[in-house]
Amino acid sequence: MRDVLDDLVAAWRLGEPAGLATVTATWSSAPRQPGAAMLVRADGTAVGSVSGGCVEAVVYELCREVAASGRPRAVRYGVSDDDAFEVGLPCGGTIGVFVERAGFGELDVLAAEMGRQRPVALLTCVDGPAERIGRHLVLTPEARHGSLGGDRLDDAAADDGRGLLAAGRTGLLRYGPDGQRRGTGLDVLVSSFAPAARMLVFGATDHAAAVARIGAFLGYRVTVCDARPVFATAERFPEAAEVVVDWPHRYLAAEASAGRIDGRTVVCVLTHDPRFDVPVLQVALELPLAYVGAMGSRRTHDDRHKRLGETGLDEAALARLCSPIGLDLGARTPEETAVSVAAEIVALRWHGTGERLSGTSGPIHHEDV
Repeated sequence: MRDVLDDLVAAWRLGEPAGLATVTATWSSAPRQPGAAMLVRADGTAVGSVSGGCVEAVVYELCREVAASGRPRAVRYGVSDDDAFEVGLPCGGTIGVFVERAGFGELDVLAAEMGRQRPVALLTCVDGPAERIGRHLVLTPEARHGSLGGDRLDDAAADDGRGLLAAGRTGLLRYGPDGQRRGTGLDVLVSSFAPAARMLVFGATDHAAAVARIGAFLGYRVTVCDARPVFATAERFPEAAEVVVDWPHRYLAAEASAGRIDGRTVVCVLTHDPRFDVPVLQVALELPLAYVGAMGSRRTHDDRHKRLGETGLDEAALARLCSPIGLDLGARTPEETAVSVAAEIVALRWHGTGERLSGTSGPIHHEDV
């Protein structure tokens, strides 16, 4: 949705009949995740994607049809569907797609909250009684806007939707026609838009510059922090959202106390100096972070592990440290090392093995658990 939001708002404000397709569910090796969207405007322009190319042509035509008729459609494409096979989805994946005429009264609220980098969720009724399909509810942690068509359903969906929003997850909720939690027959898609996850890079080195670049490429909001002002400059780290001059452990502790660290945050310690490494890692390993990695040789790792143990960290905390940082790619340059670091972060995020796919079997995409 982020990819199409500006065009979506523009089309809605112009009163332009545009079609919006959103992925509601996926099975097996489908290339895009729930929440992925494609918008087709009145002039035929398409932005966004629902399948990475596999079923775009079919969905494009369906968007134009729905934009003209105003009648929403829920469809499923997979290997068993002749149309999907013809347009290139023979990989075993299946996607569910909901197509509606673009625009709804709460769109301004959604766009404003996303523009402020505040967490917000869009709830859409994608299956159920005809009078409910296509209804929307926009949720923030404090308020809700719009309605799915019934107070009981709104109450249940708002409670459950905020749970998904807090976790930064997008997915389907199923209810009875009037919002019964154990019922069936009504599906609500919750599209969560949380602020970008943070990557904190400690140590203003050449390797840090490369890691900052690839972190920004992956969608992280990157902060580079170093206590040495001569090295920690915005000019040396143009891809970073911010460059901070401070002692790493002091900065990390302050950010955690201020509530600006969450379970999606990744920390990369690239200083090679125990004066910096040990204090910041002591703080990091006591926080519920997604990833904590530290650069250095195996000798450096052994010394660092000993020093961290002497601070009182237990073995469970020490086991969370990814050190030496990165996957074994044989990397030599800062850029190659950054790729290995990014690969380790992605592998841990999606429970990958780090092995070559040509040497493995089974599903390519791992479940998000």
